[in-house]
Amino acid sequence: MNRMIEALTRRRKRCKAANFSICRVWPWALVLVNLIVLAVFLLDAPVASYARKNALLLKPIGSTITDFGDSGWIIVTTLVICIEAIVAYRLSPTLRGRFQAAFVGHMAAYVFVCVVFSGLIANLLKRLIGRARPTLYDDFGILGFKTLAGSSRFESFPSGHATTVGAFMMAMALIAPPYRLLFLVMGLWLGFSRVIVGAHYPSDVIAGLALGAWFSLFTAILFARHGLLFAQGQDGWPVLRRAVPLSLLPPDLDYQKGRLPNGTLLSFVQSKSKSPALEAPGSDMIAAVRKTAIRYWRQSALISRSFVSGRKIRPITRVIVAKTIGYQRP
Repeated sequence: MNRMIEALTRRRKRCKAANFSICRVWPWALVLVNLIVLAVFLLDAPVASYARKNALLLKPIGSTITDFGDSGWIIVTTLVICIEAIVAYRLSPTLRGRFQAAFVGHMAAYVFVCVVFSGLIANLLKRLIGRARPTLYDDFGILGFKTLAGSSRFESFPSGHATTVGAFMMAMALIAPPYRLLFLVMGLWLGFSRVIVGAHYPSDVIAGLALGAWFSLFTAILFARHGLLFAQGQDGWPVLRRAVPLSLLPPDLDYQKGRLPNGTLLSFVQSKSKSPALEAPGSDMIAAVRKTAIRYWRQSALISRSFVSGRKIRPITRVIVAKTIGYQRP
């Protein structure tokens, strides 16, 4: 345990903190609070009344998809993936295999943390708030509260299922940004399925989705500050670190016009008999690499690494060994 804490501390010191302030997100939080208040007074009563007196056309769909918000299957799946990643990391004979296993393990651990801890917060809040569910609308209305009632009938706000859905979908949107619109649509349908089946008010679902989504976002920022799964962009927002396919470049490979991808992590392995292993016209190549480096550190006497930007690098005339061994940001 102490070794893990020490490793995280070293990662935190090595990862330069970007300028991220809570002031950037408070306007969105203010919008969400007002949206929840408006939903309480404008949507909750009509929806509850309609659900009691009419058979919703969407109820069969809602009954089918609502169980997706149960966190049990997500917890079990992520735990299994974490265990498999640990085993693969220990058994893999190659650097590539260990790196990919660690990447998958960090991904599963991130989803696990988001779903479990956001769910715990939601369950604590719903017991403290004690709002009556729509099934008790005739007796208590939309503003019926009984704190610490010890009954699920007074645990409506926020929705636990919606919190799980919000946390999971936000986590997946950060892991796979090209599909974030799909995850947004899925999150809305899965969250509001709790309204369709009559288990929650719209305001309960909105609050749950917001709680889960914000928790996943701030967890990603925390992971990025420790160099786990995410990296901090220039604006401080988390950006997924993506594994770069490993390829060992052949010796004496000539580059006439080299351009390094943005965020590529290079390893220049120095030759014991000749240093440096990377030759370039004069000192222009080394100066260009140092000038465009985002992060640079030395792993050993023979290997040095650096993140470089997408600027055009001067032609490389000869490379003894050059190997991409790290992350590449999209």
